[in-house]
Amino acid sequence: MDQGGTEGFRGVPQKAIDKGLDALTVVADGGMPDIAKPLSGLGAGVWELAIKERGDAYRVVYTLQLADDIWVVHAFQKKSTKGIATPRHQIDLVRERIKRLKEMLG
Repeated sequence: MDQGGTEGFRGVPQKAIDKGLDALTVVADGGMPDIAKPLSGLGAGVWELAIKERGDAYRVVYTLQLADDIWVVHAFQKKSTKGIATPRHQIDLVRERIKRLKEMLG
């Protein structure tokens, strides 16, 4: 996610941001929000929050198993009209960010 705070959320409805923050709070408290699902193909501990707001779909990807912390590695508006799958270019971006995060925490 942007290191500049909410800069990456420009244009995202406040209700969608609030839903994501509420879900991440549940995760931080040891729970599993109903909008969370494992993001396959990226290893254990990588999860995706599926947020629907005003007819749009947003995703927040986070990982749990890095230095015992929750790391949000990407958030985006899902614009694909083809099914529910996360677009390949988004998966590639998440994969690269997780790789860099692991190197940083190394």
